[in-house]
Amino acid sequence: MLRYTDQELEQMLGDLESEFVERKRSLKGDVPIKVRQAICTFANDLPNHRKPGVIIIGANDDGSPFHLPITDTLLRNLGDMKTDGNILPIPVMSVEKRRLKGADMAVITVMPSDMPPVKYDGRIHIRVGSRRALASEQDERLLIEKRRHNMLPYDLTPVYEAKLSDLSRAVFEDEYLPSAFAEDVLEENGRSYEEKLASCRMIVSPDDPTPTLVGVLALGKDPRRFIPGAYIQFLRIDGREYADPVIDEAMIKGRLSQLIELTTYKLMAHNRTAVDVTSGMRHKFTSDYSIPAIQQILYNAVMHRTYEKTNAPVRVYWFNDRVVINSPGGPYGNVTPENFGRSGIADYRNPNIADVFKVFGFVQGYGRGIDIAKIECRKIGKPQPIFEVDQSVVVCTFKNA
Repeated sequence: MLRYTDQELEQMLGDLESEFVERKRSLKGDVPIKVRQAICTFANDLPNHRKPGVIIIGANDDGSPFHLPITDTLLRNLGDMKTDGNILPIPVMSVEKRRLKGADMAVITVMPSDMPPVKYDGRIHIRVGSRRALASEQDERLLIEKRRHNMLPYDLTPVYEAKLSDLSRAVFEDEYLPSAFAEDVLEENGRSYEEKLASCRMIVSPDDPTPTLVGVLALGKDPRRFIPGAYIQFLRIDGREYADPVIDEAMIKGRLSQLIELTTYKLMAHNRTAVDVTSGMRHKFTSDYSIPAIQQILYNAVMHRTYEKTNAPVRVYWFNDRVVINSPGGPYGNVTPENFGRSGIADYRNPNIADVFKVFGFVQGYGRGIDIAKIECRKIGKPQPIFEVDQSVVVCTFKNA
């Protein structure tokens, strides 16, 4: 990631007409919203400068120091803007404390996205000279075309066997769009069905309506017809060994939202709850497992699994003494078997599938699923989840005692 020198940043601070810098005194009032909008504009890089933009906190409008204390809390709040789920797809950015013009300042550096258009709060913000603006239909089309020429993640590869008719228009228009875009944007939207699908990366482009992998998974009428491993295998095993009798079995198929919802119903149905009516004035309820904890790992298993060159499903096996979730594909990118599960370390094999999970409300932010699962287990006094990780699989085990 490109990092500007102190001299370059000081020169940018003084250039009031620069297209690559925004200055903010502090994070008071509505400034956090404006900072997120600025991140979106630099990530979209509509003029195609292919250079990072910077937002500098602690500078006056004329570029002089405001002498704002740059605390760890401030830097952490700025860093959280990347993964709080409000900017989609997740931007590539860094946050650091720099000494500029004799004063400490917080500098956010934002790289141009390989997957525009980037939205904040359901709106596409762009840079027009030194000011911010909302993208027009033509602007959005240009951003979509720009994305086609970049290296795409696997979840944006075309599924050539699928046709536009294989996607559910009702799910897209009635469920996905209202969650993905602000209401006023939808009311004023004159785009065609194909243009809306392309904007959400569900098809290649308005002129080439071939569904993408994420489109088939999120909106497909029958995703498994095109992606054989796109299902969850559920087994309830009456014992502790794989060879013990199976008392409940299901091949859970459908769109991403259906996979999660139907599997959750299975988990809830098998999770026994005991009631203690003797140890106190109030009844005490205890469960074998924390369903919210298992859900977090289930989200990760479907969201981060590999769909490339494998027909293996996500497997959820419920034994008498444990629940095991098996996700095809090992860690990706910055995540390794050695640092897997460590707080603050995350990467995204399928960033667009992650966006779908955020839009449908399954995740509130990114990179916190394992931490949340641990907290939920702790709440009901159950052991922490155990992970076995190698280059081909991630296995998570929940024990009930």
